[in-house]
Amino acid sequence: MTKTAAVDGGDPAAELKKELQKVVKVIVSEDGINVGAIDRAQQALCSLRDLNAKQQRSSFAVPDEFRCPLSKELMKDPVVVATGQTYDRSFIQKWLKSGNRTCPRTQQVLSHTILTPNQLIRDMISQWCKINGIQLPDPVHNLDEEGLTEADRHHFLSLLEKMSSTLSEQRDAARELRMLTKSVPSFRALFGESENAIAQLMYPLSTSKSESEVQPQLQEDIITTLLNLSIHDSNKKLVAETPMVIPLLMDALRSGTVGTRGNAAAALFTLSALDSNKALIGKSGALKPLISLLEEGHPLAMKDAASAIFNLCFLHENKIRAVRDGAVSVILEKIANKVHVDELLAILAMLSNNQKAVEEMGELGAVPCLLNLIRETSCARNKENCIAVLYTICFSDRTKCKEIREEENKYRTISQLAQTGTSRAKRKASSILDRLNRAFNITHTA
Repeated sequence: MTKTAAVDGGDPAAELKKELQKVVKVIVSEDGINVGAIDRAQQALCSLRDLNAKQQRSSFAVPDEFRCPLSKELMKDPVVVATGQTYDRSFIQKWLKSGNRTCPRTQQVLSHTILTPNQLIRDMISQWCKINGIQLPDPVHNLDEEGLTEADRHHFLSLLEKMSSTLSEQRDAARELRMLTKSVPSFRALFGESENAIAQLMYPLSTSKSESEVQPQLQEDIITTLLNLSIHDSNKKLVAETPMVIPLLMDALRSGTVGTRGNAAAALFTLSALDSNKALIGKSGALKPLISLLEEGHPLAMKDAASAIFNLCFLHENKIRAVRDGAVSVILEKIANKVHVDELLAILAMLSNNQKAVEEMGELGAVPCLLNLIRETSCARNKENCIAVLYTICFSDRTKCKEIREEENKYRTISQLAQTGTSRAKRKASSILDRLNRAFNITHTA
């Protein structure tokens, strides 16, 4: 019995259940694997689910604003077209794919065919479904399925032109560019097709004479757009090498809103995926404002700043810069206060092959802090990073051996890690114990 035949009876659900029982019996009774029976079972299950969802929706009066104007059904993935009207994504995509370039409801010609998620309506539909016990299928996101048209490219260029117009037009254009580069992947690629696109985007910030002249929301929208662009791999080199970008990101790190500063740090993190960009960002002096942002402790921005510092410090020259700019003291203070311990321990372990950093760690009381953390944490990776730093300190500063030895005699912290840690942690812990034993025996003999 096929899926079509199953729904020809008086009670579609009952017929589908009978079909499912038959094919399950076939699957279970046969020794081999009956692929055809498995396929029929899947078809029956899918039909039952769809039938149940349809019956649920039909038993309630769906509000008109939740219905797609094209399908007249409850919208699963509401999107907004250029005229501001909302449709279900799959139905408006089908409309556009058929060659239509007008809004079905208003009949206006669409200035572009970009579909923007209507998150407000989506949330309202989800809430309505929850109240009425309806299971709304998750939308299948297939953004930018049809590609961008010439009208879309024209719209893109017109937005860039507005970035050098009046403040009001700059604000509107920046907001739309931020939204489009977030939701439409190929819109990010357009910036790589236009020689001056990034410079045009940054124009309102590059012409501000002082920090007080920068409009906070405008700055946030532009910096966030820059972050969105940086996600696109083909843009990373282009964005970083545009002369004004990194200086303006540094300005945003120092003087922007919390959201702007976090997004500026995230943009530097994303751009630093390329080694050439790591060098460029490091030479520009961006590590210092990143460390300052970390020190100030804004919860929304700290993690982005830490991620950027970590990525940049893969480059040896940037480790030197980070230590010179005060990273060690800031990181140890945050770790002692149990703030973003995972991320900051990883940075500290990376910096521990710098001799000046190791000296600072010893002077700033890193040894008892890290030993205490090994005892308290249940995270194997954090224990590993702690012992890696202690290993470097132990072998670089003989005076710290006594401090570590006293801790070991009291708590057996390192001995326990040598037995229960990760393979790397065990090796480091065992090497420290050997070092301590040799130092102790030499002292005892003397």
